[in-house]
Amino acid sequence: MKSKFLGLVMTAVSLSSGTAYAHHSLAATYLDKEVRLEGKILDLLLRNPHSFLQIEATDENGIVQRWSLEWRSSGQLGQQGIRRDTLKVGDEVTITMNPSRTPGDHRGALKTLHRKSDGFGWGTNPGETTE
Repeated sequence: MKSKFLGLVMTAVSLSSGTAYAHHSLAATYLDKEVRLEGKILDLLLRNPHSFLQIEATDENGIVQRWSLEWRSSGQLGQQGIRRDTLKVGDEVTITMNPSRTPGDHRGALKTLHRKSDGFGWGTNPGETTE
């Protein structure tokens, strides 16, 4: 009986600890290189543990691409004034990001964001970082 109980406990521990490893390191996923893009917002997904901003922007070859930009959690962004209605589909933005280590992936870790219409920005004030 003790061995069955111990087996159940060990299984529960291994399953619960496995979720901790699912969270990736930004440094392992994205390059330590800054890229600037100008484009239009397609979607904002406020989620945990990371939110995502989808934009359409021209790549270095002049081809319009959909970019997925990993951002902070919805709770952290909410504390910094980013809510579901802060950014709208079609808003023209300039962003800086760290691109994916996978070439041609069109993903990045968002570093800064500036909306052209009113100068709204994120990423330049203390605490506004993706890390």
